[in-house]
Amino acid sequence: MTAITEIAVPAASRLHARLPGAHFHDCYRMALPDGRPVLALFLDAVARTPRWVNRLMALRNAVVAPLGLKNLGGLNNVDPAKPVEAYRPGDRVGIFKLLHVSDDEVVLGDSDRHLDVQVSLCRLDDALAVSTVVHVHRLLGHLYMLPVAPLHRRIVPAVMRRMG
Repeated sequence: MTAITEIAVPAASRLHARLPGAHFHDCYRMALPDGRPVLALFLDAVARTPRWVNRLMALRNAVVAPLGLKNLGGLNNVDPAKPVEAYRPGDRVGIFKLLHVSDDEVVLGDSDRHLDVQVSLCRLDDALAVSTVVHVHRLLGHLYMLPVAPLHRRIVPAVMRRMG
C-alpha cells in the first residue's frame, strides 16, 4: 500500500500564496504513482471514489439543500470518455471547477457565498502533494466546516490511495 503522509503546503504549489487568512488547510504527500499528467491521476482517482465518500457527498447535498447551498453532485461525476487533453480552465471536473492546469500542477476549486475551496495536485520531483485551502466568508461557512474538516482528513487520503 502507498504511504501517504501529511506535510505542509509546498512552496512550489500555487496554493501556498493562499495560506494567509485561510480558515483550513492541509496537504498530503505520496510517492508519484507514474509519469502521467497530474490531471490524469486525479481523474483516475475520482472515477474510483470509495463508495462511502459518494454516500457522504449525497448526505451533504441533502443536508445543505434547505440552507440554500448548491448541490455539488458527486466527486466522481466526470465524463469517462473525455480525454485529459480536452480539459481547460473553467471546465467542471466532478465537484470542482478547473482553475489551472499544467504538467506539474492542477488547481481545482469551488466558491460559494460562505466559503472558497481550492485543491492542488502538485508534482514534487518523485512525489505528489495534494493540498486544500479553505477561506470562510461568514458564519455558515464556519458551521459547515465543523463536520467537514475532520471528514476531509479521511477522504483525501482515501481518494489518493486510488492513484497508487
